[in-house]
Amino acid sequence: MKFPGDWPEPIVRVQSLSDSGITTIPNKYVKPPTDRPSLNTSYKNIGVNIPTIDLQGLFTADGNINNAQKSSIYEQISEASRHWGFFQVVNHGVPPELMDKARQVWREFFHQPMEVKQIYANTPKTYEGYGSRLGVEKDAILDWSDYYYLHYLPSSLKDHHKCPALPLSLREVVEEYSEQVVNFCGCLMKILSANLGLREDVLQNAFGGEDIGACLRVNFYPKCPQPDLTLGLSPHSDPGGLTILLPDQDVAGLQVRRNGDWITVKPASHAFIVNIGDQIQVLSNGIYKSVEHRVMVNSAEERVSLALFYNPRSDLMIEPAKEVVTPENPPLYPPMTFDDYRLYIRTKGPQGKSQLRQSNKSPT
Repeated sequence: MKFPGDWPEPIVRVQSLSDSGITTIPNKYVKPPTDRPSLNTSYKNIGVNIPTIDLQGLFTADGNINNAQKSSIYEQISEASRHWGFFQVVNHGVPPELMDKARQVWREFFHQPMEVKQIYANTPKTYEGYGSRLGVEKDAILDWSDYYYLHYLPSSLKDHHKCPALPLSLREVVEEYSEQVVNFCGCLMKILSANLGLREDVLQNAFGGEDIGACLRVNFYPKCPQPDLTLGLSPHSDPGGLTILLPDQDVAGLQVRRNGDWITVKPASHAFIVNIGDQIQVLSNGIYKSVEHRVMVNSAEERVSLALFYNPRSDLMIEPAKEVVTPENPPLYPPMTFDDYRLYIRTKGPQGKSQLRQSNKSPT
């Protein structure tokens, strides 16, 4: 993929704006009235949450599936993937202390002096490093967030020096955390494949087998003096395969679109939030749903979350699996590489599900 060497406008760190004590946000962060968040959850959605699935006992010590536990758990994952596109998992096998440590070291990074963080400033070429905007369109309305983006797989893209040197434990924590979450994704891929009536390895093989992509995006949402006018992350569906989100347990912000309304996700203790990405929707020919979501900000507290994206090898053609295509259910999506697919979102920034509509014949 070819991208511009630099951003179309000078980069302003949102954290710096927040720390400056401003009481009015700059116009470049003010969303049009139709896109602004509603700070009040509608009455009918009070108490509604995405499904929470307990994986206790599902995996054996060597990472295989425990058949005695699989039937009920598989069914719950199938239902959530088909009808919600989102679910939380608890007792997933990643140690709670590692989850806490990962969130904390990244919070400490974002509170390093600006000159320390600026060493890692990113560009549109790879997005890797310390960033404050998505998309390269000039005069775009921006989101109220900073982030850090890192490649983990393939190993040829991983650069140890792109990972911050401070805090001192960050690189070690990132390596351990990413390895464990990627292994968990491999287990989920088997389940998703089996729930389509396919061999456990079909979806993984479509992604490239062991030669897949994985990257980490750490989101930092600073306090915002006018949270009713902006968003931390605009509505979008994830362009990749699977997303495993480690949320901020103490401050809610993620919202999922459900039947035209926005559901505020209430994180369970030491849960991962799993969501289906566009590539899984394509491979399943629309059986699994990649659902639009957004992030709200608030005036009282900052938020930190970690999203690991599990993606197909970027040059492989992704299309509906032949096993799920029938005369009654013809393919909804044309073949396309992940490289070509994500070019749209990297150019335009997050814009609902428009990138999926741009690339298929379905009204999804």
